[in-house]
Amino acid sequence: MVRVFQGSLPRRKVLQGSLAAVAAAILPRRLGASDTPGAAWAAEGRGGGRQSVPSIPGLAEERYPFSLPPLPYPPDALQAAIDAQTMEIHHGRHHQGYVTNLNRALEGHPDLHGRTLVELVAGWESLPESVRTAVRNHGGGHLNHALFWTSLSPQGGGEPTGPLAQAIRDRFGSFQTFREQFSAAAASVFGSGWGWLVRTPSGRLEIVTTPNQDNPITQGNIPLLGLDVWEHAYYLRYQNRRADYIQAFWNVVNWGDVAQRLG
Repeated sequence: MVRVFQGSLPRRKVLQGSLAAVAAAILPRRLGASDTPGAAWAAEGRGGGRQSVPSIPGLAEERYPFSLPPLPYPPDALQAAIDAQTMEIHHGRHHQGYVTNLNRALEGHPDLHGRTLVELVAGWESLPESVRTAVRNHGGGHLNHALFWTSLSPQGGGEPTGPLAQAIRDRFGSFQTFREQFSAAAASVFGSGWGWLVRTPSGRLEIVTTPNQDNPITQGNIPLLGLDVWEHAYYLRYQNRRADYIQAFWNVVNWGDVAQRLG
């Protein structure tokens, strides 16, 4: 399930401890499964056909057996936001666990081995019941994290430039307003999940959230930037201070990677 955050907020600096209040000012709209492109793909899949799903620029067309992608930087490279121990555990244990469990679930289903990771996750509802939940959770976890690592960089931070910067200004009015709204949305996730900037099928930018390891591709949206707000992503350094983690995240965003997915 994806929650879409719409509307605009007054321009103001988001202070520590105030993100929850900002989030409360945003009215989320829950999308019903029958309203989404992903659901249409799944419904057609149940009938035996396969409708093409959007590709994610910059993501390899990976198929079974899946493997853990290496970090594009040393584990201690993101100290401006994330400590080395968290990176090592998050990547080497949590992400590896998603890959291992996804391969285990698909091992006995050779008919699914030709599908890409994106196809599997986008159409998880159409899959055999025996693998459906595993692909949603572990396939989604693999996809989300494969996107997450590349969207971070020790040389990141600041503001985007070029077409991405213009698209953000056109949609949100300013980069600062976008940053405030994205931060508030990520802070509002109850329990475990993700905050996202996505490009909709119509080309519109939206800020959405997903629970657990769901990915916006199930709604036909292209994920441009995702922020993992599961506790394992930040707890060693920040404990319960998710707001601090979210603010530090902006110091390491790899805007070049995000721009590549904008297309």
